[in-house]
Amino acid sequence: MILALAGGVGGAKLAKGLSEVLAPEELLIAVNTGDDFEHLGLHISPDLDTMMYTLAGINDPVQGWGIAGETWSFMQALETLGGETWFRLGDRDLATHIERTARLRAGHSLSAVTQHLCTQLNIAHRIAPMSDDSLRTIVHTSSGRLAFQDYFVRRRAEPAVTRIDFDGVGQARMSAALHAALGSTMLAAVIICPSNPYLSIAPILTVPGVRDALGQRRVPVIAVSPIVAGRALKGPAAKIMRELGAEPSSLAVAEFYRGLIDALVVDEADAELSAAIDALGMHAIVTRTVMHDLQSRTSLARTVVDSVQSLFPLATRRSAR
Repeated sequence: MILALAGGVGGAKLAKGLSEVLAPEELLIAVNTGDDFEHLGLHISPDLDTMMYTLAGINDPVQGWGIAGETWSFMQALETLGGETWFRLGDRDLATHIERTARLRAGHSLSAVTQHLCTQLNIAHRIAPMSDDSLRTIVHTSSGRLAFQDYFVRRRAEPAVTRIDFDGVGQARMSAALHAALGSTMLAAVIICPSNPYLSIAPILTVPGVRDALGQRRVPVIAVSPIVAGRALKGPAAKIMRELGAEPSSLAVAEFYRGLIDALVVDEADAELSAAIDALGMHAIVTRTVMHDLQSRTSLARTVVDSVQSLFPLATRRSAR
């Protein structure tokens, strides 16, 4: 079994590729919930929704998030009534939030609700939240302390970031699926998808027990860099890295994950960084990482999985026993 840690559009793209090359029982995707929030009385889980819609094949291919062919009658009516429209909820997407909220209020866990939604969307591979508890990303900026969606959507990620922390970290626990995967003798590898390290992966690593489990693991951990030639393909990762004092590059991503990963997959455009990445005590794997379509997502996923088997055969065989 392979455990994938993911969040955002980039993470969902690779997860889709992994679902094409791995059987359902061979993959668990643990998703960031640090950007969950309540809006219009509804529990919104943006990263879980992006992951579900992508694996279900119904995501908007242009935006990367939301549902293809979406309509916006609800938002138009809400605007007429003077309601908050800064966070756009499509008509079909709205059904997901209403169903999730109703089930959560009925006492179901976020994990159970996610499993139900995946079943209804005919998703065979397992998707689980990082935690069923509330752990919320807080972005400290030049405009003050902002909840994640306030920073990312309402403010369009424009304020300069000075620090990122997480509310509720003391009370949060790993979801049962994530905890079981990290302790499983069948675990062959952990793959950190090309998600924003600060906004999508750091919240997962902050959940008590996750970082320690990765540090004590007996299987390889491979990350895929979300930075190509100094630029983030999606989102504000490069901007945040610069504001926090790191030059946006795959080398900076390697330094962020130093001590946690055994290999970093970088794009061919960053091949010249291989020696510097190797010097940090990890393997640099050079390949094409830009994912424009299903073929490129599947190709990258196959490269990552093959790297586990070729670079770490003993660990893979040991975990299988």
